[in-house]
Amino acid sequence: MAVSKGSLFHQLSRALDPVKFAQSLGIDPDPWQEDILRSDSKRIILNCARQTGKSSVVAVIAIHHALYHPKAMVIIVSHTLQQAAETFRKVHDYYRQTAKPVLSITESVHRLELQNGSRVVTLTGQAPDSIRGFSNVSLLIIDEASQVPDEAYYAARPMVAVNAGRIILLSTPHGQRGFYWQAWANEDDWEKVEINADQCPRLTKAFIVEEKALYPSWFFRQEYYNEFAEGVTSVFRTEDIDAAFDHPELPTRWEIDLELD
Repeated sequence: MAVSKGSLFHQLSRALDPVKFAQSLGIDPDPWQEDILRSDSKRIILNCARQTGKSSVVAVIAIHHALYHPKAMVIIVSHTLQQAAETFRKVHDYYRQTAKPVLSITESVHRLELQNGSRVVTLTGQAPDSIRGFSNVSLLIIDEASQVPDEAYYAARPMVAVNAGRIILLSTPHGQRGFYWQAWANEDDWEKVEINADQCPRLTKAFIVEEKALYPSWFFRQEYYNEFAEGVTSVFRTEDIDAAFDHPELPTRWEIDLELD
């Protein structure tokens, strides 16, 4: 069957431009999503309010990478296998919407294997040992990263070493703890994107007002305005604990930890 020049042009444009690829799926990316789709950063961290489209844009990145980078290995980790599978479902749905420039070998609820040698696999952060079995990962996605155990993240990071692969962390905040908080607050080698509820055109003012009335203030600010709140379950604030140990005549809490070790 002959392929028209116009068709070849559109295929090439989708391969070269993830935004064009997203539009071919019927997605109209927000400006910040366009920036992420076109970013070439090796380290991206998304701090986004609920329902702002962070999982959707990362799912587009995942399937685009698998289709147009032969032998790509894409790993999606989340705090539960169910959550990882939900993000993978978006990847799979987008694949089904394409003209399938690459045919599949295996399609299941947790894995997609393509004839170009690329794979997309979902894993749970609750089983860090299961993560260690993968290597040569070119794209590592940590979904709901604020709730993934540190052990899973530390087990996953070395997988991208050989291929100089990308890491994308995406989440809504969940307290001032863990690798996600540390990366956002203290590490400079990340492309950091923060999107709150006011910046999402799909979240109406009426909905936001309704949510604010429903939840405790700290929880609302965390879920919709990207605040790393400590919540009512924390008896003491982190800064109060640090201040209590900040005394010239007393050992620091880090020195105490070393002595206990």
